[in-house]
Amino acid sequence: MATKKKMLQAAAGNAGGEALNVEDVFSTYLYEGTGAARTITNGIDLAEEDGLVWLKKRSASDSHYLMNVIGSTPYFLKSNGQDAESSLPSSLFSLTNSGFNLDVFNDSGADYASWTFRNAPKFLQKIRYTGDGQNRQIPHNLGTAVGSIFVKLTSGGGSWMVWHRGLSDTTKGFLHLNETASEGGPDNDVWASTAPTDTHFSVGNSPLTNSSGKEYIAFIFAHNDGDGEFGPAGDADIIKCGSYTGNNSTNGPEIDLGFEPQWIMIKNATASQSWWMFDTMRGIVTSSNGADDAMLRADGNVAEDTQNRLHVTSTGFKLTSSSSAVNDSNTFIYIAIRRGTKVPESATEVFDAIASTASSATKLTTNFAVDLQIHKYRDGAADITVVDRLRGVSTTSTEVANYLVTSSTAAENTSSTRSLGWDNTGFKVPSWIGSLPNIFYNFRRAPNFFDAVAYTGDGTNNHVINHNLGVTPEIILLKRRDSINSWNFATQFTGSGYISGYVNSTSQLYSRTYGTGDVHYVQPTDTEFTVNNFSIVNLSGGTYIAYLFATLAGISKVGSYTGNGTSQTIDCGFTSGARFILVKRTDSTGDWYVWDTERGIVAGNDPYLLLNSRDAEVTSDDSIDPDSSGFIVNQVAATNINVSSAEYIFYAVA
Repeated sequence: MATKKKMLQAAAGNAGGEALNVEDVFSTYLYEGTGAARTITNGIDLAEEDGLVWLKKRSASDSHYLMNVIGSTPYFLKSNGQDAESSLPSSLFSLTNSGFNLDVFNDSGADYASWTFRNAPKFLQKIRYTGDGQNRQIPHNLGTAVGSIFVKLTSGGGSWMVWHRGLSDTTKGFLHLNETASEGGPDNDVWASTAPTDTHFSVGNSPLTNSSGKEYIAFIFAHNDGDGEFGPAGDADIIKCGSYTGNNSTNGPEIDLGFEPQWIMIKNATASQSWWMFDTMRGIVTSSNGADDAMLRADGNVAEDTQNRLHVTSTGFKLTSSSSAVNDSNTFIYIAIRRGTKVPESATEVFDAIASTASSATKLTTNFAVDLQIHKYRDGAADITVVDRLRGVSTTSTEVANYLVTSSTAAENTSSTRSLGWDNTGFKVPSWIGSLPNIFYNFRRAPNFFDAVAYTGDGTNNHVINHNLGVTPEIILLKRRDSINSWNFATQFTGSGYISGYVNSTSQLYSRTYGTGDVHYVQPTDTEFTVNNFSIVNLSGGTYIAYLFATLAGISKVGSYTGNGTSQTIDCGFTSGARFILVKRTDSTGDWYVWDTERGIVAGNDPYLLLNSRDAEVTSDDSIDPDSSGFIVNQVAATNINVSSAEYIFYAVA
């Protein structure tokens, strides 16, 4: 659908039409510099809608560049400086209907971050105005409460002026984006002693906001408070501007946003501290191994730092440091933007299997940002490892990851060679793999398809865990991270119970009933699941990761079948067959079998791997055949995946 049409429909709210998703208006895009002209495709229509592109070199000291285009001429400001706006040749930067082009800020081999904010009602408005030196109102079309305003004199030098709804004085107070200083004021002239409304903001005769004849730019950020009009239902909040009081503890406050954020900016408002920028693409790590978060300073030209400061939750974020940067005993303000809300329309948007013999540091392309990766060396005894963005992966040339092993009860471990260069379009082959034959299963978190939740146990019965799958999960895969424990697998949730077992074992799956005597207390819902006080899922202080999967028509299928002893077609509702298949017998012992089209699902022998084993792949039997609707299972003694009257569960991706 054309972006303009979606914008108009979104403005109409629930009156009808398709609302905008987060993916339409905001993107964090990481890239490695090439030293040559390139196109960044992040899905944001800037050519038609306009907005802001914020660029920063992560790997070295360099300024933050805030890019704007007037006509075809690009201009930039520096968030860490007072300089006037400067222009560039149009050949060096331009906006497109799906991102931007650049032939600058692109040094070969350097790591960069870009944040794109698009003009949209109830998200962001960018306004240029000419000062008149008088108290005045500047109209805007945000259509909701203002959360924060960044104003910069563009025709001369001067500090950035920031208004935020969390300031102690919302009519005369201010902050400087380019400085670490605490809240300033009272000043009658900056905002004309008037707080902004949902239709305008006010400026007085301050030379930093409204000097006569001077040119200014304002970036106006919304604050959604139950009035957002985004997401599949057109009713989701996606941006919050708020404040909190720190407690000077590593067990800091937990901020309830009502959504899981992907981008957060925090400023200590009552003490001298930087404007700290976090995002989940560079890494906000929820780790039992003390992994650090990637941090940049909007007010500084320094390279990216890494410190353990916070982690995201399904409903907001929690402070994990007593640092004055985020959580001493002062007041802090923040801007937070929600993670994606778009329901995928194709399986290629959210899943990719890559069989590779590429050498170390070779870029493998998925065309989406990977959130979960399951990896196996195919030809020899080696663990199937699981890494994910929530627990920490490498987004630069430094190799590191917190990993788990599917065939083992072992706790989470940290390796210097398990992930490398995860960005928006793929990843690089880790160094230990070399040119060995490998298979990588790559999943992206997306509503109705797959979600991941990291949580800490509280040791109680009926501990509620929030999730953002958007539908009731049909598979919940749980692993304790900080100690030895089995992988707990639960599926076929009904009103009376579910079946459950261990992925690291061939043991039979057993029927369970909800209540205090079982792992799950009540039936999961589209927003939460519950766990009881078992160490495998909810020891007080224990750290856990949960992976949630669901059926999404035409894309994924969670199901079951009864064996017929010969051959049968498993209809998943697909049109071009299954690319990934997981099968497990439930009424007796049996392995956890995995097939994929990268290694081969053909009318002949099909290689398979076992989640519960370190063994090399087996290539000598024909247990699976292709079918456009899903797949065909054949009864052969090697796998026994179609024994007459036996019961099986499966998970398939188109």
